[in-house]
This record gives sequence, structure tokens and C-alpha cells, in this order.
Amino acid sequence: MTNTTAIVLSALILAGLGADAVLADGTYSLFLLRKMSVFLEWIAFWR
Repeated sequence: MTNTTAIVLSALILAGLGADAVLADGTYSLFLLRKMSVFLEWIAFWR
């Protein structure tokens, strides 16, 4: 991954998190974090 690609990807992620914080009070970020937590527990079980 080039530096330009990494910067653009980081900017998009931060813009999405910022938009979620402003428009939905972080609801969608919290939802995704909870689902990621369940997914990581599932992965750890099969490891």
C-alpha cells in the first residue's frame, strides 16, 4: 500500500466516524464495534 492510498483510506475512515458522531451520535460505530467484538470471539473459538 502506498502512502497516498493509506492517507486517503485513513481520511475516509475518519470522515465516516466524524459523520456518524455528528449525525447519529455514534450509533453506527458502536454497532460495528459490538459486531466486531462478537466476530473476534468467534474467530478465537475456532483458533
